Amino acid sequence: MQKNLIALAVAGLASTGAFAQSNVTVYGVADASFDVVRISGDANNELGNTTRVSTNSSLLGFKGKESIGNGLSAVFQFESGVGFDNAGTLSTNRDSYVGLSGGFGTVLLGTLTGPTRSLGTTLDVNPGATGIGSNTALLGKLGNRLIGTTSTTTAGYAGGSTCGRSSGCQSIFDNRWKNAIAYVSPSFGGVSATVAYVANENKSLDGLTSANTTGYDIGLKYSDGAAMAAVTYNAVSLGDAADTKVADFRVGGSYKIGPASLRALFDLTRADHFGGNKITQAVYGLGGTFDVTSATKLLGQVYVARDVKINGSSSDDTGAKLFEVGVLHSLSKRTTLKATYAMINNDKGAAYDFGFNAAGINPGAYNATTNPGGLIGGANAVGGTVSGLSLGLRHSF
Repeated sequence: MQKNLIALAVAGLASTGAFAQSNVTVYGVADASFDVVRISGDANNELGNTTRVSTNSSLLGFKGKESIGNGLSAVFQFESGVGFDNAGTLSTNRDSYVGLSGGFGTVLLGTLTGPTRSLGTTLDVNPGATGIGSNTALLGKLGNRLIGTTSTTTAGYAGGSTCGRSSGCQSIFDNRWKNAIAYVSPSFGGVSATVAYVANENKSLDGLTSANTTGYDIGLKYSDGAAMAAVTYNAVSLGDAADTKVADFRVGGSYKIGPASLRALFDLTRADHFGGNKITQAVYGLGGTFDVTSATKLLGQVYVARDVKINGSSSDDTGAKLFEVGVLHSLSKRTTLKATYAMINNDKGAAYDFGFNAAGINPGAYNATTNPGGLIGGANAVGGTVSGLSLGLRHSF
C-alpha cells in the first residue's frame, strides 16, 4: 500500500539504487472485487441487495530518476487510474509530477497527494486505502457536503447533491491537488516535513464562471519503523462569490507491536462563508490489523463523525458511524485475496456513502429553513444505512 504518496514515491525511486543514466520503471496494481451492497432506511425506503464488480483504485504508472550531477537528481512519475471493469479511460489523474531531488530534499510539480490526504490513507487498514470500507467515507466531508475536487471546473461545494452509484465520494481534502508544487524535506532523526501549494489557475475568462481555488497543505511526520505520528493542516480558498474558505486539521499515528498494528486518527473540518455560515465537524477513528499467520491478516476499523456544528451550535442527528472488518490472505508476495464487510450507519439527518464506489444513498429532501444553506438533511430527511460485503483479488507488479 502506498503510504505517503509524495514522500514515499520519491523514497521508492531512491531505493532502486543509484542511476548513472535515466531509468524508467513500469509498475501498477490490478484490484477488483465482487460487491454485494445494500441501502436501507433512506428516502427510497429499501433498495435491497445490489451486486456489482468494482475496480478499487487500480493503477498503471511509470517513474524514473536520473543523476544530473552535483548531488542532484531529476525525478518524474506518470500514474493513471485504470477502471478496467467498465472500459474506463487511462489518464494521468493520479500522482504525476516532475521534480528535483538532492541533499536539500525534493521539489515536485504536478498533480500531487498532499500530507493531509497522505495521513488519512496511511492510517486506513485497507490495502491501497481503497474499497467500501475506506475511511474516506467520513473524513473531511462536513455532513457529506464538501465532496469532489477543486479542479478548474469544480469548486468542491456539493450543496444538496449526493454521490452517484459506483462514483468516487471523497472530500476535497482526500483527493489529489492539481496545479500543485510541493517540498519534501530530508528526514532528521525520523522527522520530516512536507509543504504543498495549490496554484490559482482558474481565473474567469470572458465572463465565464471561475472557482479561483488556492490553498496550502503542510505536514510534520515522525517515523522510526514501529511507530509513526503526524500532524497536518490543509487550508483552501475556493474563490467563489461567497468567499468560501475551508480547512482540515488532522493528527494521528500508528504503532506496530509483534503481529499487531494499531492506528488512531482525529480529523476536524471547518468552513467559513459556507452557505452563509461557519460549519465545523469532528471525526474520530480507530483501526488495527493482526497477523494470524505469515499469510493471513485480520483487519478492522471504526470511524465516528460527530454532529455538524453550525455557527457553534450542534445540528442534531447529522453524524454517522463506519464499521469495517475483514481478512486478507496472501497467495504470493504480490497477490492477495481479500474479504471485507463494511457498514455506514447514518443519523436521520445525514447522507454519508462509501468513499470509493458509492452505493447512491438518497437522504430525502433538504430543508434550507431548518438547516441554513441546505448543508444537511432537513425535516424531511430520512438518513439510512449503507452496507456491503466485498470479495476481491489484488495484484501488484
